[in-house]
Amino acid sequence: MQISKTVSELNHYLDFERGKGLSIGFVPTMGALHEGHLSLVRQALRECNKVVCSIFVNPTQFNDAKDLAQYPRMPDADMAMLKESGCNTVFLPEVAEIYSSGEALLDIDFGQLETTMEGFYRPGHFTGVATVVDKLFQIVRPFKAYFGEKDFQQLAVIRRMAQLRSHSIDIVGCPTLREKDGLAMSSRNLLLSPDQRRASPLIFSALNEAGKMLQQESFSVVKRWIIEKINANSFLKVQYFDIVHPDTLASVKDDEHPKEARGCIAVLTEGPRLIDNVAYHLQ
Repeated sequence: MQISKTVSELNHYLDFERGKGLSIGFVPTMGALHEGHLSLVRQALRECNKVVCSIFVNPTQFNDAKDLAQYPRMPDADMAMLKESGCNTVFLPEVAEIYSSGEALLDIDFGQLETTMEGFYRPGHFTGVATVVDKLFQIVRPFKAYFGEKDFQQLAVIRRMAQLRSHSIDIVGCPTLREKDGLAMSSRNLLLSPDQRRASPLIFSALNEAGKMLQQESFSVVKRWIIEKINANSFLKVQYFDIVHPDTLASVKDDEHPKEARGCIAVLTEGPRLIDNVAYHLQ
């Protein structure tokens, strides 16, 4: 497995592979890898000739400097996991390699995709995400890029950015991987206290129960129920829960009858903030 720390090193390797007619798959990450990340790598390996995984904790997508400082970093463990997974090369840049001094962020209006849910509570977050992914796409120039559906809103923003920036890249959304008790895999789970970790499976179980309730109850009733259900646990507090149209992320209204919807949630603990989502098939 090759490790490239600079753009020039990575381009030298990838240009050689492209010269042989090989396709490049790309998995961008912020490290602290888990099985969810590795599932993206494995899918990329099935669909492309060579796979690049980047590890870069992107400072422009953090609203809180403390959150950036506390984000888990474990490069040695990450490298071992990627090597075992079969990843071909790792791009491990420093911040200065990605961002020039005084460089502006992308100026893109994503509309409702960035003003609701995560975008409402983390203003500027998706601009930072879109900017770094745009930069990485320009560097790697992959055939396909792989993202987990756990960050469903982020996936929608990246698809829109790729369209607006004319990236001819197939954006592949991959199913959320979960722990045995249902908690969505996340690097932030490492920061949960034992009590928070024991409480956290309630999020997924409530999301699933809400899907069953939607067969008989209105969207507004189900939204109230799930908030009350999770907030009854002293270690969890719902920041938001919404049932949205998967393509626009607009809230589904009680008088609408979509065939599919997506339940999206963010839950606060005294430690990390947890997000999750599930697909609802309604007809």
